Amino acid sequence: MELTPVVRRSVADDVFEQLQAQVVVGDLGPGAPLPSERRLAEALGVSRPAVREALQRLAQAGLVDIRQGDTTTVRDFRRHGGLDLLPRLLLTAHGLDVAVARSILEARAHIGPKIAELAARRGGPDLAPALSAALTALRSTNDPVSRQHRAVDFWQLLVDAADSITFRLMFNGMLAAYLPAVEALAEVMRAEVEQDETYAALADAVIAGDSENAPRLAAALLAPTSQAVQDALNTLEDPR
Repeated sequence: MELTPVVRRSVADDVFEQLQAQVVVGDLGPGAPLPSERRLAEALGVSRPAVREALQRLAQAGLVDIRQGDTTTVRDFRRHGGLDLLPRLLLTAHGLDVAVARSILEARAHIGPKIAELAARRGGPDLAPALSAALTALRSTNDPVSRQHRAVDFWQLLVDAADSITFRLMFNGMLAAYLPAVEALAEVMRAEVEQDETYAALADAVIAGDSENAPRLAAALLAPTSQAVQDALNTLEDPR
């Protein structure tokens, strides 16, 4: 039996999560001052070093501005934050943020075809064994949640083949927001992840280096979910 070490969250991790939530979706707008380290430590019931570490991480993420001997102030995350904020922005204490969900959907519809195009240009025949295995895994299950995971595996191969660190990090950010919701999205995603023939055609285009058809097929693959989610978001905004 193989075991892996249990990863324990540190106190600083918990402090960081709480402060990040306040900065991103809480009441602390750009320019707002944070309480002092001492007051934060007292309010949270933790040590000042734990607070200091959390504040440094917030500063590295572009969320606060720390000035030695002065007040720590909140920065505008829309100007200074990164894609790692997407999961926090998508699901808040008030539920799903429709505007954020729509923006992820829009980005996905544009990024996916470009990733497929680059994969066709830069991957080619070398991708054949891995893509074939991914397609076999996708076809081997009828469970909609499992199919979502197998579809992610397929796209992981295309992103790797695209060989673009920027697209890779964008994909990672959107994936981090998406994965916690795979079960809830099972029905919405069904029309996409059951397109075995389109997945196969996309794989063939990428392997053949067909950079014209690959993005077209990727767009066709993503279209059903884009429309289904868009309809669902419209219903959330106007349930009448």
